[in-house]
Amino acid sequence: MKKVAVTGGGGFVGSAIVRQLLGRGIETIIISRDHYPELAELGARCCRGDIRDESFLNKAFVGCDTVFHVAALAGIWGRYNDYYSINVTGSKNVVAACHYNQIPRLIYTSTPSVVFKGDNLVGADESEPYARSFRCHYAATKAMAEEMVLADNSPALMTCAIRPHLVWGPGDTNLIPRLLARGRAGQLRQVGDGRNMVDISYIDNVGDAHLLAAENLATSAEAAGKAYFISQGEPVNLWNWINDLFNRLAVRPVTAKVSYPLAYGAGALCEAAYGLMGRQQEPRMTRFLAQQLAMSHWYSIDRARRDFSYKPKVSTAEGMDKMVAWLIRQEQGRQ
Repeated sequence: MKKVAVTGGGGFVGSAIVRQLLGRGIETIIISRDHYPELAELGARCCRGDIRDESFLNKAFVGCDTVFHVAALAGIWGRYNDYYSINVTGSKNVVAACHYNQIPRLIYTSTPSVVFKGDNLVGADESEPYARSFRCHYAATKAMAEEMVLADNSPALMTCAIRPHLVWGPGDTNLIPRLLARGRAGQLRQVGDGRNMVDISYIDNVGDAHLLAAENLATSAEAAGKAYFISQGEPVNLWNWINDLFNRLAVRPVTAKVSYPLAYGAGALCEAAYGLMGRQQEPRMTRFLAQQLAMSHWYSIDRARRDFSYKPKVSTAEGMDKMVAWLIRQEQGRQ
């Protein structure tokens, strides 16, 4: 890799990829609607625009040999058209711009939610079929985009998909801050029996997996046309992990419980009420969220180990130490 474009390069996962690319001396272009001075200072070039604009991408990708397509509209609530336009149409434009510029490699950032059907997934591998019924627009549109990107794999444009699960670590502005906010407000409830095991993925390991996949496409190309689950390789008990984090940050642990059927029913009611009122704010509970909080969902990373030697470099314990230290520094900086 000599010149690389990263869509969504200013986001949590995207910026991790950008930092690792810059650390290797690779010319890196951030494709984003915003400017990121801290990454520009490190040497990245920010190219501002919208992935829904194909002509913009055609110009932005000039001279690149690899594209990491990380940009997406995430979340579990919102208008379907918004999710479709960014996650599906935007991805179609990225693929088209790769062809236009004769770029040989495209690595797509996906999600394990593309195969989540609402039931327990225990050690599932990449043979697990796509879900065909989804409880949130994000998962549905990411599945469409992933399927399209992988179907376009060819000798002219080799593609693969990386599916990191519950990404966390220093710099997170979504998952952990939201958990902490709800925990401090006393709004979290254990959903289900509390025995569900889930995969988690430390941010630096996720960035490393993307670069390993790109290097593989540039050499032996075992990864071409394939999807890969990425995680720590050791699932955790969701509620024990959350409470361990809370204990280390002096947040009261989650002890209140609610049954899965009750949470799922409450999610259905919230969705119906918010839909009738046209509210864009995310409900406190949805059916998808109830499923995610109550069910086990963890995956085998054997394919990634085998095809491009992925191995989590940062352990879960080490990652937790780093994240807690970062969160404490953030809190002290606000005081």
